[in-house]
Amino acid sequence: MSSDISNKLVIAISSRALFNLDDSHQVYMNEGLEAFARYQIEHEDDILTPGDAFPIVKKLLGLNQLVEGGGRVEVLLLSRNSADTGLRVFNSIEHYGLDITRAAFCGGTSPYRYATAFGCDLFLSTEPEDVRDALNHGIAAATLIASKSKPDHEHELRFAFDGDAVVFSDEAEIVYKKQGLKEFSLSEKASARTPLSGGPFKEFLLALHGLQVEFGEHCPIRTALVTARSAPAHERVIRTLRAWNIRIDESLFLGGLSKGAFLKAYGADVFFDDQRMHCDSASEHVATGHVPHGIANEILLKP
Repeated sequence: MSSDISNKLVIAISSRALFNLDDSHQVYMNEGLEAFARYQIEHEDDILTPGDAFPIVKKLLGLNQLVEGGGRVEVLLLSRNSADTGLRVFNSIEHYGLDITRAAFCGGTSPYRYATAFGCDLFLSTEPEDVRDALNHGIAAATLIASKSKPDHEHELRFAFDGDAVVFSDEAEIVYKKQGLKEFSLSEKASARTPLSGGPFKEFLLALHGLQVEFGEHCPIRTALVTARSAPAHERVIRTLRAWNIRIDESLFLGGLSKGAFLKAYGADVFFDDQRMHCDSASEHVATGHVPHGIANEILLKP
């Protein structure tokens, strides 16, 4: 096992995102930490069923078999669960043949503080509070929303991203929320040659792009920007990505159309969006990560 993960794409997953821990979580919620620990010890030889993030994790780890030299992707666990959960989780990891060796089990407290120490590029969880903590500390993070639909491509990993408040800052979305569509369009046209500031997923997208470059022509990773923007607000987005030297494989400017059918057509393994209503709609077609960042979420949090 390498002692250096600084040159890897590092993805942190909560144990409840990787495996279905609903039964034991219910014990914790109803009876407390001690009963939860006792339950896990009693069931530590019972293999857990895959959770919402399992297919994504399997594909991520599979990339190590394809890149020259291997070992470019690291998946680790960051969990609120206790160490008693650890044995059952690692037994299940071994059962499914997943190359996951590092973990932090935090006994009921938020594990976000270890994301920076591990050098994580992305944190996926089912706990919204942990996701918000991670985002507030500069780490790309999302709350996974399950989808019954599964992509039918086995040999590619396809990421899809909303633009404003995810890849980009919410500076343009603030104009839209406060002044309306007309002023937003005028503002974006006037600022077309001024790059947008980076959002919480900029660095993760950069890391993905770096891995794509390593793979070269036959890259098993694809990326798509799926945004409600339309012309003339498209130009600033294109010029911003160009300024960042990031290549996006596919860009969809939908002009307010529902994104679900387009994400299904693209075949996204996971889609990231800041607005919960868009996430709920998208999750009917693809696995979705809610990014609770930006003005849309600040409005929701107001009393």
